[in-house]
Amino acid sequence: MRALGSSDLLFIIMAARWTLLLSLVAFIGGSIGGVLVALARTSEFKWLRLAATGYIKLFQGTPLLMQLFLAFFVPGLFGWSVDPWTAAALGLSLHASAFLGEIWRGSIEVVPRGQWEAATALGLRFWPKMALVIAPQAIKLAIPPTIGFLVQLIKGTSLASIIGFVELTRAAQVINNATFRPFTIFALVALVYYVICRPLSAYSKRMEQKLLVAAR
Repeated sequence: MRALGSSDLLFIIMAARWTLLLSLVAFIGGSIGGVLVALARTSEFKWLRLAATGYIKLFQGTPLLMQLFLAFFVPGLFGWSVDPWTAAALGLSLHASAFLGEIWRGSIEVVPRGQWEAATALGLRFWPKMALVIAPQAIKLAIPPTIGFLVQLIKGTSLASIIGFVELTRAAQVINNATFRPFTIFALVALVYYVICRPLSAYSKRMEQKLLVAAR
């Protein structure tokens, strides 16, 4: 055991950049997958709706920690070497796509049926109808819950430490093992997470209030 120095605290704070980068990559990957899931859930084809529903149930019904373990260890069964960064990004992206897909599916279905019927009356098929009429309205409704999920995703990156990815939480564990100052170290980690997440939470709440006012 050694003394806790300023360099240790700086190491923890600097590790936050990997938390942010992993969150960004997972959110982008999850957004791409989420769009596909949401469109499949609202598709005219029953088999697409069933496949998307099964995907959502699988990832919403199992722990994120288990999903990260599988993303890290399963490729090895087929002879593929996966580093912690790739496994964390993949696992979190798949996890995010299920939740974002369901959030966006709900936003799409909240659009009044009259809008769907009007687009149909204009002769628009499913994809033009979605792109030109439904999606612009659904995006506004989806912003608050999407930002809310992003906050959860940022905090969920802490689980990537279990497969060896050195982000904020893992960096704190490394320093704590050397200095045994858990209260100071993890209080700092909690503060960093709060500084990252609080502005996003506040923005999500403000957007939600604006939508409520507009709906009255």
